[in-house]
Amino acid sequence: MHFRHAEVAASGQGFLILREMPPATLYVATTNAGKLRDFAAAAGKFQVAIEALPNLKEISEPVEDGATFEANARLKAEYYSRHAPGLWVLADDSGLEVDALDGAPGVRSARFADDGGYRGTGTTDERNNANLLERLAAVPPDLRTARYRCVLAVARDGDTLNVASGAVEGVVLTQPRGDGGFGYDPLFLIPQLSRTMAEVDLETKYSLSHRGRALRALFELWQ
Repeated sequence: MHFRHAEVAASGQGFLILREMPPATLYVATTNAGKLRDFAAAAGKFQVAIEALPNLKEISEPVEDGATFEANARLKAEYYSRHAPGLWVLADDSGLEVDALDGAPGVRSARFADDGGYRGTGTTDERNNANLLERLAAVPPDLRTARYRCVLAVARDGDTLNVASGAVEGVVLTQPRGDGGFGYDPLFLIPQLSRTMAEVDLETKYSLSHRGRALRALFELWQ
């Protein structure tokens, strides 16, 4: 079988393998309201509808033991697509890579505080952010460079059909700013805007974010 490949130049370092025509609807395998909001904002510009995967809460979660974002994205897309015969299932794996921490938290971004034995209280996002600030306390501003990275996978009946990726460069602040977004967004400064990911509107976030760039790679090739 011959595959088509596409690149999202400097805007996202994305790639896509396309085997057949795209579906009318992509079913997202996530209960994360922030991710669903990002996906919906991106899909509004293309002829592909986004819906949450039916009965997702009734499906036990797979073990995300992949060493890379792509491995985990594929794992989740294939796993959940087996529970939804015939549907095109979209899954993502994304996170923050901090240069001063040798790329951590990386694939463990959602579990960063727990992995490090952080004892602070709060929501998962609050604890992860507090743990990150603690780990970077002695790192000067010019060495707090980082990037958000996202890999998307689309699968049907247990077979991965499409993969796309995106990234955005930034800097980790010393204290959170903004009340939008989720995850590490309040700490992730976008230098060209002088705003954090938590301070930008959805339209701007879609145009610049790692998730928006990966989705754009996916949708634009389909168009």
